[in-house]
Amino acid sequence: MEINVAGLVVLIVFYVIILVVGVTAAKCVKIDEENKSEMASVAGRQLYGVVGIFTMIATTVGGGFINGTAESIATGGLAWTISPMAIFVGLVLGGIIYAGRMRERKYVTMLQPIEECYGRVVACLVYLATLCGDVFWTASILNALGTSLSIILGINVETAIVVSASITVLYTMIGQMISVAYTDIVQLILITVGLVLAIPFVVTDERVGDVSTTSDAWLGSLDGRHAVAWVDLALAMIFGTIPWQSYFQRVLSVRSVREAQILSVLAGMGTLVLAVPPFLIGALSTAADWSNSSLTGGLDPVSANMSSMILPLVLKEFTPSAVSIIGLGAISAAVMSSMDSSILGSSSMFTHNVYRTAIRAQASEQELMWVQRLSILAIGIIATVLSIFVRTVWGLFVLAADIVFVIVLPQLTCALFLPATNGYGGIVGFTLGTVLRIGAGESFLDLPPFIYYPFYDHDVPEQLFPFRSFAFVVSLLGLIIISYMMKFLFEKEILHPKYDFLGALDSGCVDITLTYTDTNRGLALDKVHMPEKLPGTANDIAVVRHKQ
Repeated sequence: MEINVAGLVVLIVFYVIILVVGVTAAKCVKIDEENKSEMASVAGRQLYGVVGIFTMIATTVGGGFINGTAESIATGGLAWTISPMAIFVGLVLGGIIYAGRMRERKYVTMLQPIEECYGRVVACLVYLATLCGDVFWTASILNALGTSLSIILGINVETAIVVSASITVLYTMIGQMISVAYTDIVQLILITVGLVLAIPFVVTDERVGDVSTTSDAWLGSLDGRHAVAWVDLALAMIFGTIPWQSYFQRVLSVRSVREAQILSVLAGMGTLVLAVPPFLIGALSTAADWSNSSLTGGLDPVSANMSSMILPLVLKEFTPSAVSIIGLGAISAAVMSSMDSSILGSSSMFTHNVYRTAIRAQASEQELMWVQRLSILAIGIIATVLSIFVRTVWGLFVLAADIVFVIVLPQLTCALFLPATNGYGGIVGFTLGTVLRIGAGESFLDLPPFIYYPFYDHDVPEQLFPFRSFAFVVSLLGLIIISYMMKFLFEKEILHPKYDFLGALDSGCVDITLTYTDTNRGLALDKVHMPEKLPGTANDIAVVRHKQ
């Protein structure tokens, strides 16, 4: 395929602009040197509300969102395009229930409350689940971006992936949350302009017919047989929107509790609005004449098994070259805004909840900054390699995202609202959720089930039982019941207290408000959030200190 030189030049300009904005933001926005590594992860808690809203929307409206919405409309119809409304509801609930408490306690990562209440072992297990979700998600959208660039610009897929990933990793390493937040603004503008600009050209193209004639395809249908499975998927998407570090990183970066709650709700509204362009493109693709398309072999994308590429294919076939290039910039920007958030989130959790607590508790701020930069690089490389060499990345992400829902959300919820729960319950809840979800199988990976839930259809085959919600409830109840049972056994000395390795007798976290003055720096510190339990050594005491 011939390389589109003009398009390549425009895309390079887009990338340079994003890189310059990221580097400039890192140099212009200063953060305090005290606890620099923590503050770099949450932008010094200085993000203004408008910037926070923009970066939250850009993170949510990523490459998977816009490509996935267009694909879902064309394949399953509006009835099965659950994610836009689910994300909206999830962000609103996250703002109302979780954002205020997390921001009030001035956490840096979402693993901190889990580590405080359940200890390092559970925190590390939960981190592995979230890391898999972030890495597989990043790899899947990078793979889609590489294919999109190859379709519209005619460049090598691997080259497109490596260059896009390198730019994203570079500015994220340099400025971390500051760079990510301000590049998100540029990326959101590109996403909005690129997609909105394309719609009139697609609508007026003579090869695109009346969408009302294909309404059955793009509206879709929901039969009673799949109604329960639909509800299960909707609940998983709604509540699965919440337990991601990329979400909480923005909540924790704004200046106040109220701003954290407001940005979550408004970002949900913005996400719903930006679902309209990919929805229209998906609907219009069903009414388009693809018979002259060399890219799909004269077939529509669904029949050509190219449904995941519907958005870039529509831009390529039914808009002028200049418009398709700008639209491609929108896709690229969407992928970069998702990737930077994922790799920053995972690296922050590794630095503060694995390296700092389990590997080198005495690490200096400078050392932690370098650990975070290197972990950004490492996670970016892993995701890039997976996107190039592994063809089942999307299936891995679907499975990892479900595991995040059934594992991480119960752990986070109990740590925040039921602090008397403990590490015993945390481990049991983690195990139950993992086994019950993996046991359901995963069609994207050709992973057969070893648990056949009620109503299992052996002919298709598919699970019609709400296995995600069931796994979530069992994980949550298992965590709570085992926690209180172990606490009871040790308190009544049915089990000897000397075997209480995970601190069930001392479980619970409280807020202790005090004022501490550092005579060397003259700093006043207050609102220390710490566990009631104070295990044997100072390294086991999880204390989060914040400058007033």
